[in-house]
Amino acid sequence: MFSKILTQTSIETCSGQIKRLKSALNAAEAVVVGAGSGLSTSAGLTYSGERFEKNFRDFMDKYGIQDMYSGGFYPFEDSREYWAWWSRQIMLNRYEKAPKPTYDQLLALMAGKDYFVLTTNVDHQFQLAGFDKKRLFYTQGDYGLWQCSQPCCQQTYDNESAIRRMAAEQQNMRIPTELIPKCPRCGRPMAMNLRMDDTFVQNAGWYAARSRYVDFLSRHEGARVLFLELGVGYHTPVIIKYPFWRMTEENHHAIYASINSGGAACPTQLKQQSICLEADIGEILSAMETAS
Repeated sequence: MFSKILTQTSIETCSGQIKRLKSALNAAEAVVVGAGSGLSTSAGLTYSGERFEKNFRDFMDKYGIQDMYSGGFYPFEDSREYWAWWSRQIMLNRYEKAPKPTYDQLLALMAGKDYFVLTTNVDHQFQLAGFDKKRLFYTQGDYGLWQCSQPCCQQTYDNESAIRRMAAEQQNMRIPTELIPKCPRCGRPMAMNLRMDDTFVQNAGWYAARSRYVDFLSRHEGARVLFLELGVGYHTPVIIKYPFWRMTEENHHAIYASINSGGAACPTQLKQQSICLEADIGEILSAMETAS
């Protein structure tokens, strides 16, 4: 059974819960942030609507694509067109900082706290906001990395300079042929380092980040831990949501908090240890900054 707690439409009506969350943050010996796509959406990294239409009108008109997510799976005519699409998407969502200060607000709230971030997001916005990269674990990949499409090795490659050239030099929805990326080891086409199937490359950096996360949890086992879940849905609940529930249940000193405009809930047995707010993440974080 699940408890859906405090479905709210305004900050004023949930001020008591905001104060409780601020108190839990202040009292926490450690904070584990679990971040899903809803956090980036709150920060303005929307994949449809006006932002999409402004940057992908030509692809909309030609193929009827309606959003950035579905466009990433479209069978484009050739590699030049494929990378024209992806270079725009990566520039918008990886190399440009989010339009709204949601990540900055979160970083301000983490000041002086022992924290770690576990995220399924691939847009690198935590580091763009100034989070310590040694306190981040990106489980699902990074828009800023390429890998061999049929991995000849467990290695990834930074793509920033190439992506910037692709975005700047593309014409008529195509990049120059010489910019099509190839694996430097085997010559096969490059692919995004995103967890789409079993070809996903988990490089040495991925394993090092996982090790730091496991060590962080171990060091704070049984302590006053705030498991702060932001914008996490049910697409991949086994990565953040379900482990947060389990670790909260196993530690009576822990607090589980969920902020999600699309729905916030917890198991009934965790109701007394939970703070669930169905509201915009940025608005809640802003209110927390001034809450007494």
